Amino acid sequence: MRISCFNRGVAIAVALIMAMSVNAAAAVSDTITLVSDLIPVPMKVTVVRPSAEGRYPSLYLLNGHGGDYRKWPSVVNIDSIADRYGMVVVCPSGMNSWYYDAPARDDMKMESFITGELVAAVDSAYPTLARREMRAVTGLSMGGHGALWLAIRNPEIFGSAGSTSGGVDITPFPNNWNLAEMLGRRDDNPELWRAHTVSAAVDTLTPGRLNIVFDCGTEDFFYPVNCELDAKMNSRKIPHEFFTMPGAHNNEYWSRSIWRQVEFFDRVFKAAEK
Repeated sequence: MRISCFNRGVAIAVALIMAMSVNAAAAVSDTITLVSDLIPVPMKVTVVRPSAEGRYPSLYLLNGHGGDYRKWPSVVNIDSIADRYGMVVVCPSGMNSWYYDAPARDDMKMESFITGELVAAVDSAYPTLARREMRAVTGLSMGGHGALWLAIRNPEIFGSAGSTSGGVDITPFPNNWNLAEMLGRRDDNPELWRAHTVSAAVDTLTPGRLNIVFDCGTEDFFYPVNCELDAKMNSRKIPHEFFTMPGAHNNEYWSRSIWRQVEFFDRVFKAAEK
């Protein structure tokens, strides 16, 4: 099955490939492929929808550095999230982009792609409740940074955002994870690097505009920057939920932390339905 979606005059080719047999008692998982001039190669995306008929809120799960559309399904049973909580779960491929419109790469406009094309493609092909109050985004590591970055800068698209073990301040890590490929060398343009942190983006956020939850394991190398982000949000009186628990930067931690975030988003979605 092939679906063509149009947004801002850009055609997005969506090839739907069934990834599992359809069962009346199980969520339905697809792998879709999106083609766009905003990203360097076609993107594969995992999409899981509940088995029951109806329209549902959507949850976008962003992968970390080195991962793709298969990362979150390897961490947690996203079919269970879809069916238990009644959500369309979307797992795109981050392409090591840090979810930026990368200043140092003309071919990488990941923020514009996700907010301008991916969301529209999902809403056109799946039974979503296509409004910001019914759309959340979170992610792990690079994806945690990306989720907060995208939502803070595009609150008209996402009403809720989260991060687990997120790289919410990338300035201490100038030589890691392809960051220089996206932003250029930190020491050549430190102001640009600071401007591309979640910590800096928070300065533009209207308190209460987003429903925010984030966390980090106490043994994680990103633990200090997450605690600093919590303190900054508190100082600016931005409502949010921040939690920590023992754990490192690994699947074992994320397989536990994501459930608390899903429950947070579920409460938000149910409140928005009233």
